[in-house]
Parts: sequence; structure tokens; C-alpha cells
Amino acid sequence: MALAIDPRTLDFVALGIFVTVVIVFIYLVIYIHDIPYEIAKKRDHPHRDAIHIAGWVSLFLMHVIWPFLWIWAYLYKPGEGWGLETVELKDSTLSQKEITELKERLEALEAKLSEASENTTVPPESDTQMEVK
Repeated sequence: MALAIDPRTLDFVALGIFVTVVIVFIYLVIYIHDIPYEIAKKRDHPHRDAIHIAGWVSLFLMHVIWPFLWIWAYLYKPGEGWGLETVELKDSTLSQKEITELKERLEALEAKLSEASENTTVPPESDTQMEVK
């Protein structure tokens, strides 16, 4: 005795599988487009909301700007920022010693320069220039 399955039942099973695959695919596309936002949120990026909105816009632009969003999210480093700020030197005995040495060398060079300028005499201006009439 063969088990007979109505062809209509198989159509509904195939339709259920197809709908499931479509829903999972849509979820994956949305999840992948939220990766730059998640990176920005994790790094406390100042533009995380703009990155999130641009990710949604990227869905409608055929994913053209999505790689740039990934780069934008990674450019900001937590604790460092954009890397454009000046870094303060920490006070240490080594840096203070080096600064003191450099100041002493500068004072010695200035003293040599002032001695050299005192020893050389500048001749007075002569009447070598002709008057133009």
C-alpha cells in the first residue's frame, strides 16, 4: 500500500519553505546593513545615528554606500577619537631632564651668538649709493 500525498499539500509545503527563506533573507540583509551601526555604537562614535540612517538609505541605493559606512564606523577609535587631537606629554623625570638639557644648550648657543656679534664690527654705511636724479 503506497502512501498517497495530495499534490496540493506539497504545494503548500513548498510555499511555506519559500516564505521562510524570503523572511530569513530579508532579516539577514537588514542585519548585515546594521553592522556599521553596531560598530559605531560599540566604539561610542559621535556620528552613530547618521551611520544608522545611512545604512537604511544604503538598502535603497543597492548597497553602494555600505562599504563606506563600514570604514566611517571604524575610523573613530575609542579613547583616541579621530587621531587629530594633540597628545599631551606626561610629566616624567626623563622628559623633564631632556627639557632642562635642551634649555641649557639653547642658552649656550645664544651666549656664543651674542659674543660673536659683539666681536664683529659693522662698518658704517658709506656713500657708495649714487643718487638718482
